[in-house]
Amino acid sequence: MLVRPGDGRVADMGSVKMRVLASDDAATNGEFALSEFTGGAGAWTVPHIHRATQESFYVLEGDFTFTCGDDSISAGPGSYVAIPRGTRHMIHAGSGGGRLLALMVPGGLEKMFFELASLAPGAITDPEVRAAVSARHDSVPADR
Repeated sequence: MLVRPGDGRVADMGSVKMRVLASDDAATNGEFALSEFTGGAGAWTVPHIHRATQESFYVLEGDFTFTCGDDSISAGPGSYVAIPRGTRHMIHAGSGGGRLLALMVPGGLEKMFFELASLAPGAITDPEVRAAVSARHDSVPADR
């Protein structure tokens, strides 16, 4: 399997875009998904928990703050951050935004981003709509 620059299915959620490099289809046999995320400064996620999915991130460009439990982790280009299953976390991009790779094990979480990208304008910021979509994809909002 080869994915060339610019190839791959894209989910555009407004301030952040996801480009799938490998997903839970036949290419990975459902064992993982690998995606590239690109976006501007600010919060890229709401605080949330994954019960079954292990996520890890490799920063390609920009400066990020990963909130993992009660810890804030600053990560710049070349940094790798692993989020343990069941740990409350969120991602915030510094000024200028950034780009990172996200590895999701097992695959399937990438489907949530396609569903979020297909919502009507403004619906992605509605907490009830977002919570309903997220709940279908092992991403539980967790304010505290």
